[in-house]
Amino acid sequence: MGRRLFCGGKVVSGDGVAALDVLVEGEKIAEVGEHLEAEGAEILDVSGKYLFPGFIDAHTHMDLDVSDTVTADGFDTGTRAELSGGTTCIIDFATQNRGESLEYALRHWHGKADGKASCDYAFHLALSDWNHQVSQDLEWVTAKGIRSFKLYTTYDGMVVDDKTIYEIFTRLKELGGIAGVHCENKGIIDARLEQVLRKKGGRSQVSDYPWTRPALAEAEAISRILKIAACVDTPVIIVHLSSKEGYEEIRRARERGQKVYVETCPQYLLMDEKLYSLPDNEGRNYMIAPPLRTQEDQKVLWKALAEGNIQTIATDHCSFTTQQKNAGRADFSKTPCGMPGAEERPALIYHFGVNQGRLTLEQMCRYLAENPARLYQLYPEKGVIAPGSDGDIVVWDPEEEWTLSAGSQKSAADYCPLEGTHLRGRACQVYLRGELAAEHGRIVKEYGGNYITCCSEKTRL
Repeated sequence: MGRRLFCGGKVVSGDGVAALDVLVEGEKIAEVGEHLEAEGAEILDVSGKYLFPGFIDAHTHMDLDVSDTVTADGFDTGTRAELSGGTTCIIDFATQNRGESLEYALRHWHGKADGKASCDYAFHLALSDWNHQVSQDLEWVTAKGIRSFKLYTTYDGMVVDDKTIYEIFTRLKELGGIAGVHCENKGIIDARLEQVLRKKGGRSQVSDYPWTRPALAEAEAISRILKIAACVDTPVIIVHLSSKEGYEEIRRARERGQKVYVETCPQYLLMDEKLYSLPDNEGRNYMIAPPLRTQEDQKVLWKALAEGNIQTIATDHCSFTTQQKNAGRADFSKTPCGMPGAEERPALIYHFGVNQGRLTLEQMCRYLAENPARLYQLYPEKGVIAPGSDGDIVVWDPEEEWTLSAGSQKSAADYCPLEGTHLRGRACQVYLRGELAAEHGRIVKEYGGNYITCCSEKTRL
């Protein structure tokens, strides 16, 4: 691999935006400074462009067996979608199903991902089974470089009870790990699903869906998880925060001195529950968990981002085709929950965040790159443009205009949740470890992704 010198652009970090040149040698950034010269290097004029560190999507579900089907995107199409939009690293949820060992779960996920990914990838480990052996095996897992885990407070196949959550938090604290938690109260959801069935004689109307998973069910589970974490005296991550009620629980915990990390997603910032009332039950395509909320919830989340009170923006990319979604035609509770979003995340945050004055460039960099790298201990190899870091560079054209469309997206899903949305700002070039991998949404190099692990010696946010 050769040398590339990016000249004339503005380098974006979490601390500022500066007119700096960037020299990449092989897979690594060699130098960052003013008016650099490098004999024999390929000179890339990026005048008028921003240079972001490669974005990180820390919440994806590729090739996931769920709801009696498999997500439309595996690591092949899913990482092409990510890369085309400027994401150079994902962290996917390797899942331990009931009865499986942790070793089997990780081997299984490597089989899904290795050799198929077009961007770099790491794993969280989702835990569903808990016993003495699993507890012992966590030491081996963390030593292998996986130090972030996922717990669910709902879903029949994945839910863990409060005692188990306490024990897992305690064990992870011993090992230097951290858990992200999907927070919804399963009892409320199950009871309300039964109520709809009794009252209406069926569950065919998608417009009833958000009522079955109310914001208070999210808030209750967040409150409970935070109190369990406080008993253990350990930090915790609340993933895909969707509601003002949930945010209030987090705010109160922080006022008590608790350390809580928070993730939200573009769908909770830009779409609302009115989509569930679309004609012909088209709202099935927008069924995610937690559900889309109200415009008031959106305002609260944007304000929290503007104030720095949310740490990361991920996609929760969990894609299905309309045919797969139609499994819930007669009963919406049978609909696989999830939407695509891998490709458009950076452009949505730039267009609706930076362009509209809700966020700064520095905040965009923190939420999409620097913070996830720090939180999941990938920094400074990832998440920053600095000497010694990986040559993951997004050349961002603030003026390029384009339109979201199912016809042009890289995801295997056959619909685009924000079909027809016109955006200004796009990754015009994406470099993965020093090599051009995508250009104006077109993939230039496939299957160049490497498996990466975190470093336990690094401090989190």
